[in-house]
Amino acid sequence: MSARKAIVAGAGLAGLSAAVRLAEAGLAVRIADSAAQAGGRCRSYHDPQLGLTIDNGNHLVLAGNTAVARFRATVGAREPLAGPAQADFAFADLGTGERWTIRINDGALPWWVLAKNRRVPGTGLSDYLALGRLLSGRAEQTVGDRVPVSGALWERLLEPVLLAVLNTDPAIGSARLTAGVVRESLARGGRASLPRIAEPTLAAAFIDPATAWLAARGAPVALGRRLRAVVTEADRVVALDWGSGPEPVAADETVVLAVPPWVARALLPEIDAPDAFHAIVNAHFAIAPPPGAPPMLGVLGATAQWLFAFPDRIAVTVSAADAIVDEDREALARRFWDEIQRAYGFAAPLPKWQIVKEKRATFSATPAQDAKRPPARTRWSNLFLAGDWTQTGLPATIEGALRSGETAARLAIAAAQR
Repeated sequence: MSARKAIVAGAGLAGLSAAVRLAEAGLAVRIADSAAQAGGRCRSYHDPQLGLTIDNGNHLVLAGNTAVARFRATVGAREPLAGPAQADFAFADLGTGERWTIRINDGALPWWVLAKNRRVPGTGLSDYLALGRLLSGRAEQTVGDRVPVSGALWERLLEPVLLAVLNTDPAIGSARLTAGVVRESLARGGRASLPRIAEPTLAAAFIDPATAWLAARGAPVALGRRLRAVVTEADRVVALDWGSGPEPVAADETVVLAVPPWVARALLPEIDAPDAFHAIVNAHFAIAPPPGAPPMLGVLGATAQWLFAFPDRIAVTVSAADAIVDEDREALARRFWDEIQRAYGFAAPLPKWQIVKEKRATFSATPAQDAKRPPARTRWSNLFLAGDWTQTGLPATIEGALRSGETAARLAIAAAQR
């Protein structure tokens, strides 16, 4: 096995996951990325405007995410994932002034829906009976085909949570993908649904431990190396062009393509891939949150959707942000800051701020786009795909990206053993 080799194009979480599993299995791995740093969309950087190190986005995982746990355990990630001890989700409606907290009990039996002080205000037990319909769904069905998309339960819990999960209007979002998330979180109870966020940074929690682990095993990430062409003959990839002409792919080498879907399509037009995307807008404010601010706060009646209270800053996330992604940055910062003050109930001058926009943050999680996601296996016997846009059974999440890398690596390892 040690003589077998693998090439991984792309050092986002999917590529790193694949490289880690390939190296763990004893393959000699080469991994490269076009960017100046590893991590892809899950990257951290020092922002001179803020004077702080921040993540490009507030990427959440859940306590029950198994691939996250496996990946971090393998690479020896020591920085903890921060989050509440209980599955409590606080909300504030800036339009009505109402505030409430959803408190999901730890176990799988959802007795929290029986307790008025734990469930959504204005809902009764009968409203929750429909939630079982979110545990399944045919490939062509939307969330709106499965559950009512109006009323207090929808507006005060399901819509804001599923919007964050799918990065797509949840009413038209894929029921199949929603079911994949719900089965692994809410259906397993509060312990599996605990939100977790990288602290201090995504790099510390995921990227740096993985790149160090790979480097220690002779597989350092080569940065600034863009894959420009994939050369195929019959059922094999025979060469890769990294900008200096085709480099042969040996008979004992497998290739994992872990690049964004539009890049994969440009390299290999025969590959099917999602072609509709949604934006995410994040904002960071260099000010400590007020005492007692919850780690996460869902905001209704505002442009901001979720507020995150870090020790040294307050962050905002807006999912499916296509309507605001092209707006003036300072205007957005001032609007968000007004909403932050109202949500937290304090007043302060506008601090140093930064707006981070991702125009193609994730594929649109609709049934039509889900149907375009390819499997990891391709028609070329030595080429496999990884990325949260491949068929993982989940929307575009960290968990999905890591699983896609595991799947691609498993197939590559099997191919190398033939």
